Amino acid sequence: MPAKGQPPEAGETPAVIISRIPRESVQSAALAAIGYSKRLRALEVEFVNGAIYRYLNVPRSVHRELMAAESKARFYDMKIRGHYHSLHVRPRLDDH
Repeated sequence: MPAKGQPPEAGETPAVIISRIPRESVQSAALAAIGYSKRLRALEVEFVNGAIYRYLNVPRSVHRELMAAESKARFYDMKIRGHYHSLHVRPRLDDH
């Protein structure tokens, strides 16, 4: 099981995609930036280690709640990770 604020389980190895969703930097020990596409209903989370994951069929309200959360990593762990299908956008920086 990954540590708090880490990307999905290793067994969830989806296809790598290219992102054009703008992400906004956030204050978090585990998350670096968050983006959302209303058109795609997709939430993107960039981790401090450089990995980026896109979560599919995420309601806009979840994005708003995440951005307003006092602890974004805790909100991610409780409400996003494992609750939505994810796609790998970019591997961790040390995976290159």
